[in-house]
Amino acid sequence: MAKPVIDHPVCPPPAQPASLGWSSFFEDQRGDDEADLAPMRIATVHRSRMTALALTGPVKLTLPVHTNTGAFAVGDWVLVDPRTQTLHRRLDRRSVLERRTEGGRIPQVAAANVDTLFIVTSCNADFNPARLERYLALANQGGANPVILLTKADTVADAQTYRDQAAALQRGLAVVIVDSRLPEAAGALSPWCGVGQTVALVGSSGVGKSTLVNTLTGVNAEVSQETGSIREHDAKGRHTTTSRSLHAIAGGGWVIDTPGMRTLQVSDAADGIATLFAEITELAPSCRFRDCTHAHEPGCAVRAAVANGQLDPDRLTRWRKLLTENLDNAKVSSGPRGRQNTGW
Repeated sequence: MAKPVIDHPVCPPPAQPASLGWSSFFEDQRGDDEADLAPMRIATVHRSRMTALALTGPVKLTLPVHTNTGAFAVGDWVLVDPRTQTLHRRLDRRSVLERRTEGGRIPQVAAANVDTLFIVTSCNADFNPARLERYLALANQGGANPVILLTKADTVADAQTYRDQAAALQRGLAVVIVDSRLPEAAGALSPWCGVGQTVALVGSSGVGKSTLVNTLTGVNAEVSQETGSIREHDAKGRHTTTSRSLHAIAGGGWVIDTPGMRTLQVSDAADGIATLFAEITELAPSCRFRDCTHAHEPGCAVRAAVANGQLDPDRLTRWRKLLTENLDNAKVSSGPRGRQNTGW
């Protein structure tokens, strides 16, 4: 008998596993002795309890003794005994979004099995190319497709300038201007929100993430996300979302809201940084020295590109900073004095 769930928004039961995001990637992980176990998707994670979405709707999972809920994330797929709702095991993730706090030893998982990461920023003082690049590195490394959403375009005279700056941060990057408050926002984002698709939203507090979640969930938002106001003097928002949860999108997809991130350290993200700064990555093999740091060596193709205007010097500076931070955090991760993270 399924236990009632009282701490998660009401979601319509999916018609089939694929509509919840299930695919052959997960099916292939099931052993022959696990055919009777039911696949469910983690909807909320708390210190001592978790809820999941099954084909019959949301349920409260029965956790075996000594279960570490910190090893699970919203969006995870798990196998569950359908008779007792007892958790059996978590399946490998197809994608994972995780970040590290400054000085932290263990990365924190924000969401799992996300198809598209909506990076939300506003057309005001919150717009920060260096911070957006951190989010992009996180998405690239984790296997999610990044899309930048620009909000509060009505507060500036020329939102196209912000759009151009954002689009220049990574090749092929989609940038969409949306008004989080209007129903039209759901239509603008529909290419990434189809049946069975999962999106997650990240960004600073106050940029409109929770408002956008409410707009995307539409008629299914029986329990809407609390929203907060903007401080006029510095365009910074008040933190409203405090936990992550999985919500049904009116068009058939799923959305994971996340708390605003006050700090975002990159770690174990060499591939994500290489994708982000493809123009530097592609020039590096043309340098005279294989281990060129692009700082002072003769015959450096990257510095030559800066000199002739082919490469933005600010991009090189930010690349160097992220690369150094990535290496330093790798040392913290393996060092004896690293501290474990306790919160976002």
